[in-house]
Amino acid sequence: MDFVSISQALLVADHASVSHAARALGVRQSAVSRRVQALENELGVSLFERQLSGVRPTVAGKRFFDRTRAAFAEIDHAVANAKAAGRGVEGVIRIGILPSIINGCLSELLYDHRAAHPAVAMEFYEGPAPDQIARIMERRLDVAFLVDGTPAPGCDLERYWNAGVCVALPDQHPLAGCDIVDWDLLKDEHFILGREAIDAGLDRVAADHIAGFGDRMSLETHDISQEAVMKLVVLGFGLGLMNDSNVSICYPGVSFRQLPRDDSHLGFCAVWLPGNDNPALRRFLSLARTMAKKG
Repeated sequence: MDFVSISQALLVADHASVSHAARALGVRQSAVSRRVQALENELGVSLFERQLSGVRPTVAGKRFFDRTRAAFAEIDHAVANAKAAGRGVEGVIRIGILPSIINGCLSELLYDHRAAHPAVAMEFYEGPAPDQIARIMERRLDVAFLVDGTPAPGCDLERYWNAGVCVALPDQHPLAGCDIVDWDLLKDEHFILGREAIDAGLDRVAADHIAGFGDRMSLETHDISQEAVMKLVVLGFGLGLMNDSNVSICYPGVSFRQLPRDDSHLGFCAVWLPGNDNPALRRFLSLARTMAKKG
């Protein structure tokens, strides 16, 4: 089927005149007439009734033009969508996240991107860092936000922001009255960490300081949620650790105190596959870089 002939026949129907349609197209009237005649021959029906004052669609022609107008409108819509997706203003970004870093800078990035590009959908996946890296390699995720130092062979990586570390204490703990707690004050304490703290690399931070104090501090890890850890902190099972972007979460009976940032901080980075050509991802990463420079 000749789409040029169909579009010219539609124009003839809109103008109710072959000559007017030809003038709008900037071609000869005979050329338009030949295309309309060829289209009618191919369809096996007359699309127009010829009159001295012009033409008007037949019953078959009206039905044909109604359908073809809808089809062309869909094609125009598909073209517009493809162009928008190519510019990164529409589409989907599949994002891997860790619960421990969803607050703070990442939440600001997600909020600002959604405000700037409301037509871009964001799909989230929460899981351990190795699972997220595997999904990136399988092209099931576009980008993952992980702790700096996470092994990501074959991936591109950019560090965007740092976070401080806070210690979680029972309200009645003697150190709860301090504004800032030094690691030296914690050298005789016992720590209990769950999944979120481990995913955020806080077990490594604690282990480094435990080694520095000759193993006087002790640490145990459990496959439990951050909320469960905080309940154990209240019960006196040990102290917890959390990055400072999460201290706005209220846990009854728990106080958070900042640890010195000079030797206790976490770096967070974005990880993605170099060959990922998702335009929406490029805009997303560009916004992340801009926010990181400001902040």
